[in-house]
Amino acid sequence: MTNRRVALATCSQLPDLDADDVPLIAALGGRGITAEPAVWDDPAVDWPAYDLVLVRSTWDYSPRHDEFVAWARSLPRVANPASVIEWNTDKRYLRDLEAAGVPVIPTIWLDPSRHLSKRAVHTRMPAFGDFVVKPVVSAGAQNTGRYQPVSAQSRGKAIAHATRLLDDGRWVMIQPYVTSVDTSGETCLVFVDGELTHAVRKNALLTGPAEDSADELWAREEMTPYEATPAQVDVARRALEVARQATGAELTYARVDLVSGDDGVPMVLELELTEPSLWMKYGTGVEEKVADAVVKLLG
Repeated sequence: MTNRRVALATCSQLPDLDADDVPLIAALGGRGITAEPAVWDDPAVDWPAYDLVLVRSTWDYSPRHDEFVAWARSLPRVANPASVIEWNTDKRYLRDLEAAGVPVIPTIWLDPSRHLSKRAVHTRMPAFGDFVVKPVVSAGAQNTGRYQPVSAQSRGKAIAHATRLLDDGRWVMIQPYVTSVDTSGETCLVFVDGELTHAVRKNALLTGPAEDSADELWAREEMTPYEATPAQVDVARRALEVARQATGAELTYARVDLVSGDDGVPMVLELELTEPSLWMKYGTGVEEKVADAVVKLLG
């Protein structure tokens, strides 16, 4: 397969790709495919010149969500497809999972069009147990904070956080903080072309209010290799099937982030189908499998 060109879409903060994605260039090159980084919002990029755009580290899209989705729709060929990107970049997809019986974290949804008062926002927050406030459109734990209901100061910060997002016209999610994350972290299962390649455990990321990490493009993560349990793999596959049915598309890559409930049942924290870190170094030959999936897409 020669004279084929693939753009590895990234953001301006990482013009040469995140280190995790660099091995893809050699893996694709070994199959006769020229792969190169391209910043998704760079007007100088000639996107139609590429046979495929593979979305990777486009982690600055959330403040310009509509622009990002329009960009994906404009591409002649993109993986994952634009229908997946549109569905997956708004976390209200979790309602589709819940409706299909996939275990998810219970969520309170705040609609900006309702113009809720601060008191109304206050009454919707949990009275017991730490909780998380975040917008439905975010990446890398941006604008996401953890709060304590028993602390008036912390609760006040949570109300201000949610109100600020609502005033900006953004939907807000409120979820109980899953305490198992502090001891066991998150379990992240990586799939390439429908097959589980590997899994990792990720450290707890949320320690306080959103304002504490407001200037970071993404939260710093620490991972360790992990062997996923059959129950975790089952929940992940069920979630991916819901995504397939909702978008009408097959997934070149996917990451399913899980946490354990108090009863030990795996719950979906997030489906990462747009620009997930695949942490390829924790698996075996993952970049080769991604390259094979690209060859399959290119036919």
